[in-house]
Amino acid sequence: LRVFASRIILRRSVHTYFRISELKRCKEGDSVTIKGWINNARKMKKTSFVDITDGSTGTPLQVVLGKEHSAADVSFGASVEASGTIGSTPKGQMELRAQEYRVIGTCNEDFPFASRHTYSPEYVREYLHLRSRNASFAAMLRVRDAAQHAFINFLRHKGFLHINTPILTASDCEGAGEVFRVRPDSDELLKGMQKEDIPLDEAFFDRRTYLSVSGQLHLEAMAHGIGNCFTFGPTFRAENSKSPIHLSEFYMLEAEQVFSKSLDDCIILIGEMFRSVTEQLMEICAEDIQLNNGSTEMSWLKENREFPILTFQEAVEILQKHSDSLKVPIVPSEGLMKSHELFLTEFCKAPVFIVAWPQTLKPFYMRPKDDDSTLVDALDFLVPNIGELIGGSVRENDYERLKQKIPAGSEWYLNLRRFGGIPTIGFGMGFERYLQFLLNVHNIRDVIPFPRWPHNCSL
Repeated sequence: LRVFASRIILRRSVHTYFRISELKRCKEGDSVTIKGWINNARKMKKTSFVDITDGSTGTPLQVVLGKEHSAADVSFGASVEASGTIGSTPKGQMELRAQEYRVIGTCNEDFPFASRHTYSPEYVREYLHLRSRNASFAAMLRVRDAAQHAFINFLRHKGFLHINTPILTASDCEGAGEVFRVRPDSDELLKGMQKEDIPLDEAFFDRRTYLSVSGQLHLEAMAHGIGNCFTFGPTFRAENSKSPIHLSEFYMLEAEQVFSKSLDDCIILIGEMFRSVTEQLMEICAEDIQLNNGSTEMSWLKENREFPILTFQEAVEILQKHSDSLKVPIVPSEGLMKSHELFLTEFCKAPVFIVAWPQTLKPFYMRPKDDDSTLVDALDFLVPNIGELIGGSVRENDYERLKQKIPAGSEWYLNLRRFGGIPTIGFGMGFERYLQFLLNVHNIRDVIPFPRWPHNCSL
């Protein structure tokens, strides 16, 4: 009985007020309670009109306060609770005619944002802990939430299993040395754990340990037993870059598809996922995308045509042919720079796949092409305004070839080929870059709640 009674109490307490986004289910005359923050207020002789936001939608709710609330605090930024009945404005918009109104928390005058003001992203970024109170940033957070659900649901619908890969790892998947080393802060702890011939910095795990740069290798290990799978989580890169498309901590969507050695399968999966998720978000997040000045020109989405595919060599030839239009000339041995990637998307008037890459430009785990061992079956998927969004490849499943190039300490990855090894394909997508593309946001630091980049790790 006690358990049953407590559940009833819990359910009642959870439903004591409505989110503003939920009010569309209500009809005129319904009694509701809402809680949120004052976005704007207009005081008349007998009535006050207070716009309330609660983060659930970009459209504030107008709350009408009668003369009995004439002394009420309606200061911008204050947190409030209002109860009353649903009505409609002369223009037919929903409003709340309040019978009860109270201030939950006042807002000091030094609050960095003001009503009806537009602020630059750089200014808003100075207040990371308060950014969610900014309308456009709150809209971004809602789109971010919808986007991660859309990608996850797409892959789950395709039969991919969601796997949690580790953040702490002994592997450097990309082999570029751009890793953060991890050790406990306490030397006393390490001295108490240290074994003979083990350096103090490695005493906790008996080996060097890093923050993960990718979940791919661990995902491949799981794929060799449970089939198609994906992971979505934070990754870390120790790059001294302050560019608008790089972060020290960011989120990656990575997937592995088993029993396939065709790059075409990877291209089809990526193209379908990208198109499906983008179409879905353009529909369900239209208001929030518009709040961020998103919805860039996407005629290619409406035309429903396949994305262009260029070999790396074809891309180089296009860039060389249009060298007068390039700020930086193409040097094939150094790969593509962002300016080259953007030129190619503009040239193709759409996102574009670049395939058949020189082996020297790609990591060890990519499989050489059957007809040219100097090239690998790899792809970069480039999108307008951003450049590279997704990288993918056919994974090397030949034991002897992989043995010749695998980094030391990754023998376990090599052993996957000895015990019922299979051909696999896979890809990784930078989630924040996708949001930049969708929302037309210039700086990647403005599409993640708490960005980390060189010399900046506040909060």
